Amino acid sequence: MISKKTKYALKALYHLAGQPTSQPVLISDLAKAGNIPKKFLEFILLSLRKGGILQSRIGKGGGYYLASPPAKITLGSVVRILEGDLAPVQCLSETNYAKCDECDDEAICGIRLVMVDVNKALAQVLDSLTLADMLERSETERSKRANVLDFSI
Repeated sequence: MISKKTKYALKALYHLAGQPTSQPVLISDLAKAGNIPKKFLEFILLSLRKGGILQSRIGKGGGYYLASPPAKITLGSVVRILEGDLAPVQCLSETNYAKCDECDDEAICGIRLVMVDVNKALAQVLDSLTLADMLERSETERSKRANVLDFSI
């Protein structure tokens, strides 16, 4: 499961992806739009800026904006910045490797061997989905709801 930090990040990025290119948005506006605690959001946005997902402008007309077009920002890159690598078990982690206490031999460990496939599948999906995909899917569902007629009385 992704953490609340990553969920909040995706909510904020979703909002920014819907803004005109390079138009900064204030942290307070992002916090309000996503119902996100402002102090927590500040930490998240700083991490995303350091990770190259966001840029910021200081002063009047300042705020945060996407560093690249939404179609170039993958969900995988966001998750990795905030969560570390995507490994479902620590013995597959590239950044936080640790041998499992209950494992005698990683080379033949059935759990590890199947989790390699899970790890690859998860990475493939998250690296192929972008903020633009997230926006498009949401808009498609929103338009489906708008086209439903309600005849209830």
